Amino acid sequence: MTRKLHGPRTPNQQFLRLACDLGSHTFPGVAGHMTPLDAAFLELEEGDESAHMHVGWAMVFDPRPDGGAPSADEVRALLDERLKLLPRFRCRLSAPRTGTLTWPAWEADEEFDVGNHVRHATLPAPGGEAELHEWLGDFYSHRLDRAHPLWEMVLLDGLEEGRWALVAKVHHCLVDGMSGSSVTTVILDAEPEPAPGSKGVLAELGLAGEDEEHRGALGRIADGARAGVDVALHPRKFGPLLDRARALADLLIRDELHGAPQTSLNVDIGGTRRFDATVVPLEDLKSIKRQLGGTVNDVVLAATAGGLRQLFEQRGEEVADTVRAMVPVSLRQASESLALGNRVSSLFVDLAVAEPDPLLRYRHTSAAAADLKRAGQAGGADALMELAGLAPPAIHGVVARIAFAPRLFNLTITNVPGPPMTLYALGAPLRRVLPLVPIFAGHAVGVAAVSYDGEVAFGLNADRGLVPDLGELRAGIEGSLDELRELAASAAGPGGDTASRAAA
Repeated sequence: MTRKLHGPRTPNQQFLRLACDLGSHTFPGVAGHMTPLDAAFLELEEGDESAHMHVGWAMVFDPRPDGGAPSADEVRALLDERLKLLPRFRCRLSAPRTGTLTWPAWEADEEFDVGNHVRHATLPAPGGEAELHEWLGDFYSHRLDRAHPLWEMVLLDGLEEGRWALVAKVHHCLVDGMSGSSVTTVILDAEPEPAPGSKGVLAELGLAGEDEEHRGALGRIADGARAGVDVALHPRKFGPLLDRARALADLLIRDELHGAPQTSLNVDIGGTRRFDATVVPLEDLKSIKRQLGGTVNDVVLAATAGGLRQLFEQRGEEVADTVRAMVPVSLRQASESLALGNRVSSLFVDLAVAEPDPLLRYRHTSAAAADLKRAGQAGGADALMELAGLAPPAIHGVVARIAFAPRLFNLTITNVPGPPMTLYALGAPLRRVLPLVPIFAGHAVGVAAVSYDGEVAFGLNADRGLVPDLGELRAGIEGSLDELRELAASAAGPGGDTASRAAA
């Protein structure tokens, strides 16, 4: 195919091409070559038409001081200026599909126009939660076009009480959950009227450390075949990966003998999505973990286990004692806020959905997560994809599909900490963030939680046809949190018997 010829490049175009070519260790936010995990999300999408490997966020704002929402042109102008912090958002894939011997690289899109990535839509009346969730389900049902930079944003107005939203969709090969949350903040400010020329809150988070980026540069610079040759010539490089992979060996052996149970949520899925959400005070989750032990993430997992229990009961479905959740764990350092790509691994946590006692369900879930962290399973899962990355992409794609198969886990649950204070965009305060995690082939439900400004929002993504009762999962999560709040209050008050029940 002959590429279109262009005239002389502007300084911005020259910088963008150089940034895409040289990679993130030279220009933070860009990686010329993909890591194995980044490439896996492309391969998963290629392997099944039902899999849409984008993450998403809906940011809901109050009206601006003068009333109403900004125009799409205002959003485009602000993004066009601030995306200079994240040059990869102006880059496209060098090829639309992964090859048999090499993965695509990021290359400058010399015809990039932010107007092609930001559009306007109006929510149908009356603009309440039902209409918003219905609209989000449809928006997330459509894949991103691989011929262009892999992101899209919609200015959505017509929400009740004059509110409006910015809804983003970004391919998972471009960002993981934590760096993805930073991408949403590229448009946000710490104050309603920032100083002229402000780069927003993202610019204040700092750049990725050069040394940290260089330590992982080998896999970005070499393709799969060259990396395999490099390990053959320098076998000592293989040792650290094997050491980390041993932590995953127990899981893989256990999976062969006792895989994740089959449920009605683990069948062939379609391409359309259903979305639902619930929002709770962050302090409630913190109070639960203070009184019952564990972490906020344990509360998210236990609440989801309670929600799944209610969903299965309403379906009249008997499942095994536990279902297995893949829980992404960020390996990203604080200095890597602007570094894109995936720095994430996973824990595979068994959720005690058959346990009727909410306290025991919480204790079992918390203990299971803690045991896996102590065993180093997250590092092992990361090593598995790196080891697979030493093979050519044709083989790596097979490994990727096995690693994300329902044989290994039943659903994904992710929890991302967001900014603890109120942020603003174009003069309006951001009130709520609704997250979305993609669902893999053979997985009909995914749960994402994100904290922001004193709240935690649970975003539920599901196959539209297979999960018409997604509201049962949401109600079950809400009910489970109510039970845990009562237990925490009992433990905090005089005469509470929570501790004795936990010891029983």
